[in-house]
Amino acid sequence: MKLYNKKARFNYFISDSFETGIVLFGHEVKSLRSGHGDLSDSFARVQNGEVYLKNVFIPAYQNASIKEYDPKRERKLLLHRDQIRKLAGSTDHLIPLSIYEKNNMFKVELGLGSSKKQFDKRKTIKARDEKRKIEQDLRGMKDNDSRRE
Repeated sequence: MKLYNKKARFNYFISDSFETGIVLFGHEVKSLRSGHGDLSDSFARVQNGEVYLKNVFIPAYQNASIKEYDPKRERKLLLHRDQIRKLAGSTDHLIPLSIYEKNNMFKVELGLGSSKKQFDKRKTIKARDEKRKIEQDLRGMKDNDSRRE
């Protein structure tokens, strides 16, 4: 199962992305495998030489016997020291783009990005709409050509 942060690429210019491991409880893994979780409003921070993922909502697994559980707790990301040093020196935001399973382990695609202004977001919407219109026109031309034959 793969969770996406759909707003990340709309709200940020992503300059670099990389794969990290994540430390999870067993019931969180089961919850993610069943497709539950939310990456919106989440971010990562470097604290005391370690990187933590904050504000990720992973609900408790429905069959788990957990009494006190915070679904938005901080989760540690697993990175090499040189990667952490690079991130600590950066002024850009750390945004989780997706969480996915790879070789029976969950990975986080973390993006390094800067915020978009409102006019940049409008440009993104306009470019997307123009691309969609061109594709529709091309599809319409193909349909007309096949009807003529």
